[in-house]
Amino acid sequence: MSRPQEPHRPFFPFGNPFRMLSSKGSQLSPRLLSLLNAFEDALAARLRKLNPKDKYDVLSLAWMKLAMESLCETHTDIKTLTTELDLPVTDWDEKWMDVYLDISVKLLDICVAFSSELLRLNQGHLMLQCALHNLESNTSEKLVRARSSIDSWRQHIGSKNPRLENCKSILDGLVDSLSLPKVKNSAKGKVLMQAMYGVKIHTVFVCSVFAAVFSGNSKNLLDLDVANTTMWVQAFSDLQTNVNGGIRDIFSQGKFTALKELDEVDTAVKNLYPMIQDGMRPIEAEAFSNCFSDLGRRAEKLSQGLDFLTKVVDGFFKIVLSGRDALLCNLRVSDTVADPFPGSNGEQFVR
Repeated sequence: MSRPQEPHRPFFPFGNPFRMLSSKGSQLSPRLLSLLNAFEDALAARLRKLNPKDKYDVLSLAWMKLAMESLCETHTDIKTLTTELDLPVTDWDEKWMDVYLDISVKLLDICVAFSSELLRLNQGHLMLQCALHNLESNTSEKLVRARSSIDSWRQHIGSKNPRLENCKSILDGLVDSLSLPKVKNSAKGKVLMQAMYGVKIHTVFVCSVFAAVFSGNSKNLLDLDVANTTMWVQAFSDLQTNVNGGIRDIFSQGKFTALKELDEVDTAVKNLYPMIQDGMRPIEAEAFSNCFSDLGRRAEKLSQGLDFLTKVVDGFFKIVLSGRDALLCNLRVSDTVADPFPGSNGEQFVR
């Protein structure tokens, strides 16, 4: 089933996108207002929880995992809200469906890009494991192999992932979707659209941070202005200021990588590498042992963090995919009910 795509109305400059909620004839009932407030209050709490205590923690795998988990919770909440509103897909305006389907396919694309980068970083871990294994030996040959593995790791980590190159255009497309569709004669629809606005802001922000971290390019960061009529506006503003500011500051320092755990591994590699350059067992055995152990610990921490984040990104992908599939399934069912005899111009066959 296809619908003609209408151009999205630009979200900027801002007015009051929610004035329609209080306009004449659109007053919300106490129940609907309670549902909306509960959703926005939960979103505000999630955003506050994401605010890092230290700017250098902003690009840690632990923070990224927390950010993606919060995104999963917000997308789950919007599904729950739709159920509580008793607003089946068959009652949705076609424009809402078009926007949802367009956003969901963009999110699936960007999840694929993120997953490919996590896989690439995990492949680099195998090179470090090979180096560490060879460093356990006293032979010159093993030390040369270890040095070669480290060289391969640094070249691999320093390379670019072509899948990430499309993130900027995907993010720009998501920003274009931040406009609020007009809702007429549906108080439930207005609640859903305001809640969806929060979901979209939360989603675009987290995805832009991930894209910046993985690509090493601050141009992927988005500074979003939010209408001040939401309960979560201050929490989001504080979060965006701290996170985006922290990322730009770290990038300006010329770090090997913005990702904290990866940068720590690189530091450990730099400390160890000079000791094995000549292919001979280091004379300072204790210093070598300490550097070796430090690299092992940091490499394992990086590997575990990547594994945890990979699982959460996969979980978000499944949430988006299941929501998209459910919408398409409901659309097919509604079309079948509307025309039980497709291809017959609505006329029943006479037996």
